[in-house]
Amino acid sequence: MSRELAARGAPPAADAMADSTLPGSVAQAWQRAAAAWPGTAASQSVHPRQLAAAWRHSLEQGLHGLCFSPYGPGQRPGMQVAEPAIAERLELIRPYTRWIRSFSCTLGHQATPRLARRAGLRTLVGAWLGSDEERNREEIEGLVGLAGAGMVDIAAVGNEVLLRGDLDEQALLACIEEVRARAPGVPVGYVDAYFLFERHPRVTAACDVVLINCYPFWEGCPREQALQAMQSMYLRAVAAAAGRPVLIAETGWPDRGAAQGASQPSEDHAMRYFIDAQDWARRNGVPMFYFSAFDEAWKADAEGDVGVAWGLWDEQGRLKHG
Repeated sequence: MSRELAARGAPPAADAMADSTLPGSVAQAWQRAAAAWPGTAASQSVHPRQLAAAWRHSLEQGLHGLCFSPYGPGQRPGMQVAEPAIAERLELIRPYTRWIRSFSCTLGHQATPRLARRAGLRTLVGAWLGSDEERNREEIEGLVGLAGAGMVDIAAVGNEVLLRGDLDEQALLACIEEVRARAPGVPVGYVDAYFLFERHPRVTAACDVVLINCYPFWEGCPREQALQAMQSMYLRAVAAAAGRPVLIAETGWPDRGAAQGASQPSEDHAMRYFIDAQDWARRNGVPMFYFSAFDEAWKADAEGDVGVAWGLWDEQGRLKHG
C-alpha cells in the first residue's frame, strides 16, 4: 500500500471507528473491543538501549509471514528477475518466517513459490492485476499454472486494484471467479485496504479468505496509538467478512523518510511497531504478513524517501536493526 491510501478516501486513523460505513453503536463496540484486546503496546516497557535486542528477539521468535519482493539495487517492476537472486533472498529470510507473500506470477516471479516450497515455506501467491488486460491475462495464467503444480497455499487475485481504480468491481469479480474455477481446492482471496471490504460486499463474499492491508502510518496515526488503530482495522474487516477467515496481508512502519501527518518515520518507531504488532498477532492468533522483507529503492518514484524504508533487511540484504 502507498500514499494512495490517504489520497483515495481512507478514514483518518484518529476517526477510524467513526466511518460512515458503520453504524455508530457498532463502531463504538469495535473501538472498545480493540482497546481491551490483550497483548497491546508490548514495546512500551522496553528501554531505548535495549530496543534493538528486543526487536531481534521478536524477529527470532518467528513470524507468520513476510511480504517478499526480490528486487535488488537498480531493479524495479517490469524487469526480469533471476532465480539465483530469488533463492539468495529467500535463504536470508527463511529462518524467521513460516510463509511468504509474493506479488506477481510473471517476469521470473513465478519461480518464487517453487523456490519457497523448496526452502520449507508456505506460499500466499499473488497475481498482479492492473489496467492492462493483456498483462492481467498473463498474471492469471501464471497463478493458475502454479496452483495446478501444487505451489500455491493461498491465491491472491489482485492487490489494491479497487484502491487504485485500475479495475471496476465486476471485472475484478470475474478474475476472482475464474481463478477459483480453474484452481480447485486452493483458497482464493483478494488483497486491499481493510475498509474496501466494507464498501464492496460482493467482492468480500467472493473471497474464501479476506486479505487486508492495515497501515496506521498512511492514515497519519501517531505511533503510540498505531496498534490500537490496527486492531480496529482488523475488527472492521472481521465484521465485513461475516465468518470468512481474515488475514492481515500487509502492515508495517518505515524507519526513515517524510512524515505522514502525525505518523513519524524513525528507527525507534519502526522497531516498536514491529514488536507490538508481532506480540499482538501471536497472542491473539491473527495471521499477519509483515511489510516488508527488504527495502526497495524503486518505490521512491511514487512514494518519496519514505517509500524505500519499510524493509526488515536493507536493499543489499543486511538485517537493519538487530
